[in-house]
Amino acid sequence: MTIELLQLLLLIIIANGAPILISAMLGDVFDIAVDFGWKLPDGQRIFGSSKTWRGVVAAFLTTPIAAWLLGFSPETGLLIAFYAILGDLISSFIKRRLSLPPSSMALLLDQIPESLFPALMLKDVFNLDISSILLLVAIFIIMELTLSKLLYHWGLRNRPY
Repeated sequence: MTIELLQLLLLIIIANGAPILISAMLGDVFDIAVDFGWKLPDGQRIFGSSKTWRGVVAAFLTTPIAAWLLGFSPETGLLIAFYAILGDLISSFIKRRLSLPPSSMALLLDQIPESLFPALMLKDVFNLDISSILLLVAIFIIMELTLSKLLYHWGLRNRPY
């Protein structure tokens, strides 16, 4: 396992964790849904109430700073945040089409896109091959499930997943 893989993993965790932490800190303040409550013809929200602009902004602010602290450009951090959020929004979009409620658990669908997209799109920056990308995704899945339970235990998440 390379240092670059671990650095990217940390940045992906930061991009995905920032919205959770800001939500715990601010509660309902600036809690504006990315989809503004709009629904598609299927009657379901586009993304759901748990995907907020506050969370997007938190990821876009924290990840570039963390990237810079690790010796990468802030632009690299911004791209990681963008692709992690894109993966998360795609997962939420699919879950809404499956009529799953916001914040419901969909094992692998909740973890793979938000870790795979940044890894694929920034593989050259972090010197990753396909086996390293698959390893990163597997580690992210395990860490995300573990961290979710810890955050729930500490009162920072509403559900243990």
